[in-house]
Amino acid sequence: MDGSALRRDGNDTDHHAGDKNGRSAPAGMHFLQIPGPTNIPERVLRAMHRTAIDQRGAEFGELAKSLFTDLQRVFATEDEVFIFPASGSGAGEAAIANTLSPGDGILMFNSGMFSVLWIKMARQFGLDVHTLENDWRRGPDPDAIEHFLRQDTTHDIKAVFCVHNETSTGVASRIPEIRSAIDAAGHPALLIVDTISSLGSIDYRHDDWGVDISIGGSQKGLMLPPGLSFNAVSAKAQKAAETATLPKFYWDWEWMRSMNADGFFPYTPAIQMFYGLREALDMLAEEGLDNVVARHARHGEATRAAVAGWGLETVCADEREYSNSVTAVFVPEGVNADAFRLGVLEDFNMALGGGLERLSGRVFRIGHMGSFNDIMLMGALNGVEMGLAQSGVPHRADGVAEARNVLTKAAW
Repeated sequence: MDGSALRRDGNDTDHHAGDKNGRSAPAGMHFLQIPGPTNIPERVLRAMHRTAIDQRGAEFGELAKSLFTDLQRVFATEDEVFIFPASGSGAGEAAIANTLSPGDGILMFNSGMFSVLWIKMARQFGLDVHTLENDWRRGPDPDAIEHFLRQDTTHDIKAVFCVHNETSTGVASRIPEIRSAIDAAGHPALLIVDTISSLGSIDYRHDDWGVDISIGGSQKGLMLPPGLSFNAVSAKAQKAAETATLPKFYWDWEWMRSMNADGFFPYTPAIQMFYGLREALDMLAEEGLDNVVARHARHGEATRAAVAGWGLETVCADEREYSNSVTAVFVPEGVNADAFRLGVLEDFNMALGGGLERLSGRVFRIGHMGSFNDIMLMGALNGVEMGLAQSGVPHRADGVAEARNVLTKAAW
């Protein structure tokens, strides 16, 4: 579970309800600063609090068709978009199952926990998985991709699959450069990109960047609970689907397409989630997607300024790849990051993300995406700085001030 926090006493029951040791429930707002699921705006919650309607009726059909259109705007595409009742993993499985056949080659990247999970999925489908490794402090190397694909003169590699924003590390891959690397190699492979923690928060352009399949999820920049996932699909990917032979049923694009034209689905859709998605897309449109991206960029810069002000180090080692939706931070040698996070949760009612796999115990992660403003960010960074002090973690107490300077200058 991404970034979930456990209590010091091992009790995983709701920490708002008090506990067996007699501690009272905390007052005020719970700060959910994990990198997804993110906090859900009241507007979205209210929109979802409605009775179901006939999923084969005209009202639902019109709702669904409006969502297809507005999701195209969020993906920055004129390509077809599919909606699945699933977490982002479901849309990732759909991308693979619809376009590839057993034994096909696929180029993937061991650059973070979620990249590793996609590798595992591809292997379980019986694909011939080729991986490029790194130290988890940077994204896939476009030069290495070009070199690898130039060696594949028989074009056994049918797809290049990468994560745009690696949630476990706070590293954002350089997708336009990866597209250019594929083109420079003269290689016909599909480009498949996981946008789950970047869609609706970090600049992303499916069409302009030449992506063939974009994978999205509802629970991060789109400000919804988990439960919806998306594929934006190019004509090239649609062509590949015509000859792909991996088994599929639930994820079948053709089955979806046969119903989606009228706004309907081959199986029961997540009706209440559609209400929420409609409201979330309206909120993004009201703010303006360019403004949403700029807001996340400002918050990413301010958070990194805070990290530098604390004298700590981000996991991301290349400033070209800084994430604007999550910042992963190394704790000093000898400090247990998970113990620090538990202290912040219990003392200040704020949940931070933890380090995953090889970063376990070494890293805490600050999520700053979704329905989030400057004051909320300052509250979160104050909570981190207070936690560092209270837990005795060696640091400088300049982080909040440095973040405030960034936000104040940005405001002017």
